Amino acid sequence: MTITAIIVAAGTGSRSGQTGPKQFTTLAGRAMLAWSYHALSTHPRIDDVVVVIGPGQETMLRDALPGARFVLGGAARHESVVAGLAACEVADIVLVHDAARPFVPGVVIDRLTDALVSHDGAVPVLPVADTLVHTDGTLVAREPLRRVQTPQAFRHDTLLRAHEEWSGDAPTDDAQMVRALGGSVALVQGDQMLEKVTYPADFAAAEARIGYETRSASGFDVHRLEDGEELWLGGVLIPHHQGLSGHSDADVALHAITDAVLGTIAAGDIGTHFPPSDPKWKGAESGQFLTHARELVEARGGRVTFVDLTIMCEAPKIGPHRAAMQTRIGELLDLPVDRVSVKATTTERLGFTGRGEGIAAQAMATIRLPGTLA
Repeated sequence: MTITAIIVAAGTGSRSGQTGPKQFTTLAGRAMLAWSYHALSTHPRIDDVVVVIGPGQETMLRDALPGARFVLGGAARHESVVAGLAACEVADIVLVHDAARPFVPGVVIDRLTDALVSHDGAVPVLPVADTLVHTDGTLVAREPLRRVQTPQAFRHDTLLRAHEEWSGDAPTDDAQMVRALGGSVALVQGDQMLEKVTYPADFAAAEARIGYETRSASGFDVHRLEDGEELWLGGVLIPHHQGLSGHSDADVALHAITDAVLGTIAAGDIGTHFPPSDPKWKGAESGQFLTHARELVEARGGRVTFVDLTIMCEAPKIGPHRAAMQTRIGELLDLPVDRVSVKATTTERLGFTGRGEGIAAQAMATIRLPGTLA
């Protein structure tokens, strides 16, 4: 059985308070639409995903989901679903999902597709917890009521015929159309993660549902001191009779922090991204290396939250330059200075640092990264 998921994402999100269509608004570093697309496209039972977007949204989709298959929908949801069905006519089963529900637990997909063994359709539902009242003040019994969610699963030919034969008011739910056709629709257990994002406050609630993990990693670097070189440490030019020698500006402090940040996402080391064999990086300012590492974390929806740097040398004295280093490192990592720790120590005149032959630096970086939903 071939299963295709259709994500309906053609709306304008007029109630969301966002400057553009809400499905392209960023949640934890990625477009809201990208969350459900990832969950559906990586599920082992789903063979293909089609995104239905509105006219003029092509560029936004390509930016959010490069290479995603898409079709243009219509002004009404019903028209968009029909466009999606036409794009996956070879599918035996279709899942229709609203992009406004970014988080799709895999277990719900399993329940829906299992239910189609004996039903024409299946929808996830949740019980109603609140007391309900009619506008005339009459209480409504909540026990038999359920809140309907998406994705909803159907046999492709059944859902297509339901749309073709529908003659009522504009439908907001595909299951009601299948029932009107005489089809059987199963109710399966939904999930709180499938809450819909509609209003401005819903975006903060959605981010809170993501769940984050904290990661830390270390970095270490060393460079030789030589005559005739400038001494850059922590992004600050320090007056000294010698400077550090290296392919770039040899800022040992920023190099250590860069490796620490790269380590938090298992992205290799500074040499992986900026090989010393490449003449492009000859004399390069090391701040761009650290910026690159930070951007890689942010591309994963994460954020650097703290760095701790220890510089090991006999000279120069680091204390007079500590505040300037904190400020510069904070600028590069988009951190306030109270989240940038800069310390210094000597090695009691032992080893190459104790003999004044070079400077070493050790760093720890901590990031916050979206957890298992990512």
